[in-house]
Amino acid sequence: MEDELNPKSYWKFLLLLIPILVSASISSLGIIGGALIFIGVMIPIMVYSITRFPKFGVVFFLIAAYFIMFIINMGINFPLGTLMDAMLLLLFLGFFIKQKTNPNWGIFKNPISLIILVWIGFNLLEVFNPAAASKMAWLYTIRSVALVMLSYFIFSYHINTTKFLKLIIKMWLCLSIIAALYAMKQEYIGFSSFEEAALSNPIVRDLLFIDGHWRKSSIFSDPVAFSYNMVASSLLCIALTFGIKNRSKKMILIALALLFMYVMLFSGTRASYILIPAAMILLTILKLNWKLLIFSTFGGLVFLILIFIPTGNYNLYRFQSAFKPSDDASYNVRSRNQKRIQPFIQSHPMGGGLGATGVWGTKFAPDSYLAKFPPDSGYVRVAVELGWIGLFLICTFFFVILKTGINNYFSIKDPELKSYCLAMVLIIFALSVGNFPQEAIVQFPLNIYFYLAVAIINITLRLDQQKLVKDYDNEKNIN
Repeated sequence: MEDELNPKSYWKFLLLLIPILVSASISSLGIIGGALIFIGVMIPIMVYSITRFPKFGVVFFLIAAYFIMFIINMGINFPLGTLMDAMLLLLFLGFFIKQKTNPNWGIFKNPISLIILVWIGFNLLEVFNPAAASKMAWLYTIRSVALVMLSYFIFSYHINTTKFLKLIIKMWLCLSIIAALYAMKQEYIGFSSFEEAALSNPIVRDLLFIDGHWRKSSIFSDPVAFSYNMVASSLLCIALTFGIKNRSKKMILIALALLFMYVMLFSGTRASYILIPAAMILLTILKLNWKLLIFSTFGGLVFLILIFIPTGNYNLYRFQSAFKPSDDASYNVRSRNQKRIQPFIQSHPMGGGLGATGVWGTKFAPDSYLAKFPPDSGYVRVAVELGWIGLFLICTFFFVILKTGINNYFSIKDPELKSYCLAMVLIIFALSVGNFPQEAIVQFPLNIYFYLAVAIINITLRLDQQKLVKDYDNEKNIN
């Protein structure tokens, strides 16, 4: 059965074959030889598995996205980013292979798919931007823009059962728990040796050692990525409580949400602290019942107390400073930079070219006007690189996703699927807000999980409609 996640005979064969090959190669060629044989055997096996058993590929891809930055930070000298690109292309190849036997082109016929295709198309057109200082910067950046977006179509097609969707959600929560526990290890036990080596860099130290305290990043690339992932995980837990009746499971989800919010403070990322309250406002509007209104009012009072209570605790102090931006020197610097770049944005409808700022701009066009400009915001980066046309498109992109998500939420009848859709709407709303003070969806794993959330918005409605049709047919047969 090709559509199953774990075809038993195939996996049993692999579990028997791989240890035999590795053991034989180590005994004859040594550890290095055994490792090379292992890699040589695993690559074709992974290629075959991802293309032939795409649900396995989806799960493996999501897990790899969560741990890739941690592996890179350990000093593994291997092009893991290219490996992720290759895996995504294999999944897309598997998508087209499956279309031959089980066609479903309907995933392209909805507003979200349309705006994604328009966004990809506009980014591809940027190669002809006359104001761009470097075509190479475009080439390196388009991978992280257009290619990653293809994952939306892969998730939309292969997540086609409630059972598989549940597996994805549970896996997301388990991975979040691992990240939270590792952050606690960093906070209360200390950094690992490879992390200490990286933190010894004076530039890194200036960024991450604030007021005598290290900002934590857990298994992610930086504190911002860590905090935004914990925001997403917190909102996921909060929304899931509305889809289950079991009290013990609800308490577990609430405890996990509190854990994720607590470790988020270790990041010292002030921008993330406003995202959960912002999402709670949207949640209150969507649910609009007196119990949630009372709870939200109580939560608001707690937040006000936390904001204004005198404290000597570093984490709480950083939390409080997020709600006093005028007192933040870095915020004021960002505001001045954004004001300075406005005339350029207004005079360049297609911007200065994809990849004009940041790493690729500095590498391929170091003498250009934009190479040394720090965008410090997802929207500002789009406005600078893709112009006011690009800014209009990215705002339309978020609007279409949220509008579709809210419409689907009110259309879905099944409580569990409804809670999944609600979770994705809250996560995407929070990230759309968080994309202003920071770049919210450019780093692993959120650059992948964001499109997973977008896909789930449509998946939940589709599964709900299928369930209604099935229930109707069963009732008709009974009668």
